[in-house]
Amino acid sequence: MHELSIARSIIGAVQKEASRKGAATVRQLELLVGPLSGVELPSLEFGLQVLSRGSVLEDAVINITSPKAEGKCLDCGAVFELTFHYAACPVCGSFRTEVLSGKELKILSIVIE
Repeated sequence: MHELSIARSIIGAVQKEASRKGAATVRQLELLVGPLSGVELPSLEFGLQVLSRGSVLEDAVINITSPKAEGKCLDCGAVFELTFHYAACPVCGSFRTEVLSGKELKILSIVIE
């Protein structure tokens, strides 16, 4: 369950930023976690809930946004929604595709007090 280590890293980064700004409390945290990132959202949410106890994030509202995963065909140029990394182009059937979005895992914003 690597989501616990990801949650620990997120909390550490948020605590570092809050400390740098002299903040005692984080009110809100917004994360972007793509469906192709390899992160299971329920496990990440659980990890954040458990590991944030006693930290500046203890009472924070944590919002996680998951964008659509999109790919582009390198043969015909079609842009299409992906459900997994190695999908064939729905237009021409080519497997020469690249992932445009969906692998994100980042902190978008922190609201501190």
